[in-house]
Amino acid sequence: MPAVHTDLSPLIAATTRWLTGAYPSPGGAASRALCEVQARQAVTVAARLRYPTSVDAALVAMAGPGGSARLDTVAGAHGAAAVGVQAWRSWVDEVVASWAACLLSSPALAGAAVDALGDDARAGFRRLTAPAARDLAAAALLRHPDLVGPVAALHRGGLDGRLGRGPALAC
Repeated sequence: MPAVHTDLSPLIAATTRWLTGAYPSPGGAASRALCEVQARQAVTVAARLRYPTSVDAALVAMAGPGGSARLDTVAGAHGAAAVGVQAWRSWVDEVVASWAACLLSSPALAGAAVDALGDDARAGFRRLTAPAARDLAAAALLRHPDLVGPVAALHRGGLDGRLGRGPALAC
């Protein structure tokens, strides 16, 4: 997998954890691991698109990404009592989670996003862009357009804009 700016590591880890908690794998340990890999790849691509420079990464590390409160509500976990107060949730980036949901639910959009990262990126994101049947089964909830749709819709326009696409491309 391509190198990630170290300042984005907490954001990527927390946002991946949120996605896999909100849309868990229906299988056992191996399926959970495959689901997490796919979520991490989508979050990594989304984070690299959202924060493309080291200055961007440093600014989000300094200011913080915003947390998971709105995502929890949109995904159906209402209030702190439902989700618990956990420090890692403050490192969840709503925009990155929304963009990752778009990428996971649309193979065409995932391919375009990885292509936007550069020629050398595609091989590092195979489970995102060309998932095998086992990958798809492991991440059935995470990749289901209807289930992730409310989260994906939050910031899809920004992703389309970043990729230079009009609103016609649905995720």
